[in-house]
Amino acid sequence: MANETTAVHVTHETIGKVGGIGAVLQGFFTSKSYLESIDRSILVGPLFTTEGSLSERLGDDGKVLYSSIDGYFNTEYAPAFREIEQYYNVGIVYGRRLFVDEETGIKSSPEVVLVDVRCIDEGVINEFKRRLFNGFGIQSHLHEHLWEYEQYVRLAPVAIDVLKVIQAAKDSTVVFSHEFMGMPTALAAILEPCCNFKTIFYAHEVATMRRIVEEHHGHDTMFYNAMKQARKCGLFVNDVFGDQSTYFKHALVEASKHCDHIYAVGDYVVDELRFLAPQFENASINIVYNGIPSYQISVQEKLASKEKLRRYCENLLGYQPDFIFTHVTRLVRSKGLWRDLRVLEHVEKEFKTQGKTAVLLVLSTEVSRRRSSDIYNMESTYNWPVAHREGWPDLSGGEADYYTAIQEFNTRSSNIKIIFINQFGFNPERCGKRMPANMEFMDIRKGSDVEFGQSIYEPFGIAQLEPLTFGGICVFTNVCGCLGFLRDTTGGADVKNAIVADYTKLTAREYPEIEDILQIEQSVRNRIEAAESERVAMQICSRLPMNEAEVESMIKAGYELAKDMDWDTVVNKYLLRGLQSVCKVPDELHIS
Repeated sequence: MANETTAVHVTHETIGKVGGIGAVLQGFFTSKSYLESIDRSILVGPLFTTEGSLSERLGDDGKVLYSSIDGYFNTEYAPAFREIEQYYNVGIVYGRRLFVDEETGIKSSPEVVLVDVRCIDEGVINEFKRRLFNGFGIQSHLHEHLWEYEQYVRLAPVAIDVLKVIQAAKDSTVVFSHEFMGMPTALAAILEPCCNFKTIFYAHEVATMRRIVEEHHGHDTMFYNAMKQARKCGLFVNDVFGDQSTYFKHALVEASKHCDHIYAVGDYVVDELRFLAPQFENASINIVYNGIPSYQISVQEKLASKEKLRRYCENLLGYQPDFIFTHVTRLVRSKGLWRDLRVLEHVEKEFKTQGKTAVLLVLSTEVSRRRSSDIYNMESTYNWPVAHREGWPDLSGGEADYYTAIQEFNTRSSNIKIIFINQFGFNPERCGKRMPANMEFMDIRKGSDVEFGQSIYEPFGIAQLEPLTFGGICVFTNVCGCLGFLRDTTGGADVKNAIVADYTKLTAREYPEIEDILQIEQSVRNRIEAAESERVAMQICSRLPMNEAEVESMIKAGYELAKDMDWDTVVNKYLLRGLQSVCKVPDELHIS
């Protein structure tokens, strides 16, 4: 059908959810509105490993239809796939992956194309690199020694030829480049003379800005003030922070100016894109916020989950705390985990006067999932996760640094303790026998009184808002993209379920010029964090529910917000509006 819309999502998260992009895909492919609006969806990415069996290629419940890696051919496309493989000297895996929303029961099975590009023909790919340079100024010779760059360039021409074979190279096909990884394929689509592909760069972040924020000791306190001042002066990132062209991600993200349209997951992401280069000043950029979970629960369900968490704390620490605080996140610098401790220092003082107690459960790791047998052994040998030891299977280097800060806090604090669970998953099999037998991951979401997420760089922040629908208090920073969605939903009104920390507040008198702002280092940031963390702490203490009636009020308020911030809302209110400007959407799907 001429008007059928095909969405091609190019990403590194084709067969598993690793981070934000995977969460977005999960949201889209289990959204009724997306499935009704997009006729065909295809996931495209590199094949990261040839190890394992056929049944493992496309994840749990995936269905492989073609795999030259395994000698399996069960599709009419097989002869054409073989021709592509021989021409490029690559391997192809093709099939479908299952997406399921356990709460709603919605399922979908988008197509998946994976390409083994390790041994691609050098002459063919060099010709494509020549075209990238001539058409877009991409200097691959500067970056091709980096596999993170090279594999996505190699993927691009193969992906376009596969799309032709599976009859997805049409005028109504939109190629979504999810971050820098998809840009070579998007550029290949633009270069394709036989098809009128539409291309969208989906900015889940701006990699150039992330690197600056993370590496500078002033972090967000410095960067966002510098960017604001630079924009007033008509300056761009290269003017303020030096030439970024040697950074391979910057080269690909900057090339997104050639796409038909750009999606950004947050308001600051738009500002960061405009800050990239003059060509982005008038680029077509739409905000498409991320969706958050929207499930309605009763007071009894929330209290039941909280009781499990309290019993878990009792098994570990010998007592049941009054409140459960949580932080579920990746263990990376951008998450600003030290800020939680600064806030808790002030909460501790207040709790001492009130006679209240709390435990912060931090679920985070920077390495792969530990084996259950290792968890059980550490638990029985030295009381993991209350105590930790450096080295595998326990603490990695970054985890050890974070645990040192936790030890210092726990030594000084009497009313609040922190438990660091450095493991993927949250159930007894993954986290040990001291955990209640019926514990499941959703309990840490449902039972949480407060979820922390005070990031220094956070394009959106789905995790920060996941407990919202269950009545949790969500603490995040003003640079988190989710704040824009919240304000758009509430009309800017303050809500008791959300506390926003602003670690970027400066006085114009102290920092009148951009040169002054660029001098902001850790000492200045420490001073600002000390003052702001006390304000955040007092807000937490004043908003914590003290009885069932207040718990019920928090659940009702949280759900009323969350139901207007789910994935169907995102698709209808943001995604489709932008898509209409790129390609023709059937009239009955237009948004008034």
